[in-house]
Amino acid sequence: MEDYFFEIKEDAKEDKVFVLIIYDIVSNKKRVKFAKYLQGYGFRIQKSAFEAVIKENIYRKMLAGIPQFVSSEDSVRVYKIIGKGQVKNFGMAVNREQDEDAIIF
Repeated sequence: MEDYFFEIKEDAKEDKVFVLIIYDIVSNKKRVKFAKYLQGYGFRIQKSAFEAVIKENIYRKMLAGIPQFVSSEDSVRVYKIIGKGQVKNFGMAVNREQDEDAIIF
């Protein structure tokens, strides 16, 4: 088991947000493209789940790009988490290394 903590301040607009993105995209081609898109913002924690700690303006940019990958039979959920939190990871450890505000396309 691995624990990691985060603290996202609630009062600063340019501070960072912790984001969890989970998705179910039917088309293999779109799903692969979407995963590559999300890799520019965060890191994969499971096959269809990503985490990111990004600035608010980058978060808004990420959200704006999501609709191009989603059709009516797909589902994408984005959780924006502010405040203190703890993540418990059981099983395989996840490499959470992330460049500061790196966006790769």
